[in-house]
Amino acid sequence: MAEMIELQEIEERVILVGVSTDDRDDTEKSLDELEELAATAGAVAVGRVVQNLEQIHSGTYVGKGKLEEIKDLLWETEATGILCDDELTPVQLGNLEDALNTKVMDRTLIILDIFAERSSTNEGKIQVELAQLKYRQSRLAGLGKSLSRLGGGIGTRGPGEKKLETDRRLIQHRIAQLGRELKDVKRHREVTREQRNKTKIPVIAIVGYTNAGKSTLLNRLTGAGVLEEDKLFATLDPTTRNLKLPSGQEVLITDTVGFIRKLPHHLIDAFRSTLEEAKYADIILHVVDASNPQVDEQMYIVYETLKNLEVTDKTVITAFNKQDKVEGNFILRDFKADHVVRISAKTGEGLCILLQVIEDVLREQKVFIEKRYSYAEAGKIQLIRKYGELLSEVYQENGILVQGYVPAEIYERVK
Repeated sequence: MAEMIELQEIEERVILVGVSTDDRDDTEKSLDELEELAATAGAVAVGRVVQNLEQIHSGTYVGKGKLEEIKDLLWETEATGILCDDELTPVQLGNLEDALNTKVMDRTLIILDIFAERSSTNEGKIQVELAQLKYRQSRLAGLGKSLSRLGGGIGTRGPGEKKLETDRRLIQHRIAQLGRELKDVKRHREVTREQRNKTKIPVIAIVGYTNAGKSTLLNRLTGAGVLEEDKLFATLDPTTRNLKLPSGQEVLITDTVGFIRKLPHHLIDAFRSTLEEAKYADIILHVVDASNPQVDEQMYIVYETLKNLEVTDKTVITAFNKQDKVEGNFILRDFKADHVVRISAKTGEGLCILLQVIEDVLREQKVFIEKRYSYAEAGKIQLIRKYGELLSEVYQENGILVQGYVPAEIYERVK
């Protein structure tokens, strides 16, 4: 009998490298997040190097002395590569490889890698491949030696990665093809959005920093069955579900991809149509991990990302999630939010209050109606029930006396 040979995947061991250009930089916390990203992608951080510079070295990212320190650390820890906390230029990439003779990766590559592994819908896959190819295209000059060195592991996953050896012309052709496919997907999304607008069902977009508990909240509210993991970017593809509020009104609630510091601009462009769900929503539900020590910084990053996506002038409800993990009585504030609630999506704490706040906000956007309908007009009451909020209906001899709130667009049809 032939002996079975077990093939084990070589564990990637990386050294994290960061540059601090300002005393206010939180480089250590950024590297903590980079370590978590590395773990999500399947690598282990075995060391870290931080250099304080007035500006990032244009040729090698870090200075000459730090390169020697990294070289020694690579030897001591038997690391298989380095992972830099910023996006490297082609020149920096090539020079670092020459100087260190090891695999060189950056934050953008690792995020793209995670996205490639996690995206499951056709749109998600197109967007990931597009982002990967644009990233590759800008780095073809610096990828000469690394093409042969990459082998397997991080940076070689997903649809876009199979084309590492293709030249610039083929990449441009593929980018154009994917761009056309994405336009078709976007058109389909716009048709869906128009149909939603016709039905006048309010849309709520859940946004937040990655791993804030957005999917857990969506599951708790709607039973959506979306993957929940204590990992960065556990879910990527947007999920939209129906939610029936206590008053009986129906709303659509959409989960969006999590935000992160230094989100690669390739991904902002590629995922713009996905994140546009927030742009067209009636309410932004901002989910925050209240147990995270960097809660204020994470909220700032979410609002900056929304600003970049031109998501402005929306009613924002901030839900300070994970109250079951919060120790002590911290004062949680969000000056940019219209309403703030404390919840735990895991235990269900505060969800009744959250739903009440959603109803209050939707009511503010509606017109109050008090009218007696003849029994022949009873169908109009159904419109109020479906698109608005029916407060009371009293059946009398000469008709049905109704009080409720309706969207302005429906008011003309029921007044």
